[in-house]
Amino acid sequence: MFWTRTGLLLAVLLVVAVGSLWISTVMDAGTWKNLVTALGTGTLISAVVGFGQTLITASASQRALVTPLVEESKKALRDLSAEYRALNTEFFPTHVFPPTPDPDPEFNRQMMADLTASRSYLFRGFAGRYAAARLLLTRTDREMRLVLADPREASAISGRARYLLRHEGAAGDYDKIRARLTEDISAGLVGLFLARGRCASMEIAMFPDPPLDRVEIFDDSVWLTLYSDLAGATSLYPRSLRFAEGSYIYEMQRAEFHRMLNTRSVPKYRITPDTTRQEFLALFEKITGSPLGDEGFAELERKFHTFREEFTAVAGLGSS
Repeated sequence: MFWTRTGLLLAVLLVVAVGSLWISTVMDAGTWKNLVTALGTGTLISAVVGFGQTLITASASQRALVTPLVEESKKALRDLSAEYRALNTEFFPTHVFPPTPDPDPEFNRQMMADLTASRSYLFRGFAGRYAAARLLLTRTDREMRLVLADPREASAISGRARYLLRHEGAAGDYDKIRARLTEDISAGLVGLFLARGRCASMEIAMFPDPPLDRVEIFDDSVWLTLYSDLAGATSLYPRSLRFAEGSYIYEMQRAEFHRMLNTRSVPKYRITPDTTRQEFLALFEKITGSPLGDEGFAELERKFHTFREEFTAVAGLGSS
């Protein structure tokens, strides 16, 4: 509006000045011609001076009013963006991986990067086979804590068995699935024993009724694999989420993990790099309630390595 009014005024002055000067050219010499010429010249000078003063005033107004307002608006937008980023960090995952029928290479590469950079590894899951396979791909000592399903408790296996039964559909056999899961726990324990050299210490808590979702916590992130998500039950590998350290989910899952690990009624066992095979065989019997001889150990070791090789190949992780 300022420029509209000023422009209109300048246009009027220019029209008057040009009109006066043109009229003076056709008038006879005399007082009236001089008067009209003076009027045109004065008006033209006023228009030029007024235009210059308008530019100076507008520039000063821009610096005094508009520029500070623009800068304040930019600062407000930056503060709002920072607040939204903080909320995203606290409540939203950094990565979301959809359900897949096979191990997702990108999921596994990202998780291995977090594991390699972490000095601790907290695992809450079913059998621990995947944790053992990942450990065998690393070279750095770390503290390892695990909450696994207690094979002596029927309720510890039933949740995962129902998930796999939904995946297999009408062709699934519940009893065979439970037997396979019990064997997975045994092979997972052997795998953890084989990976003991990758950990400074390994503490295992056998939980009678663990949650369905797998949780893996590192120094800078927490990973949730959602076996409780019925929408992904048709895929063998369900939807997974990654949250950064400092997020609400990270703090909540870490606190929940330590609560479960420190439950007094839950039996706990320890494996160290110095644990011998005979000591592990005795430990295995305490955990599962079933004795394990050298032949049984060799068979479970073979099954674990078969699983590890297939998993690392499909997941694009190479070999140890």
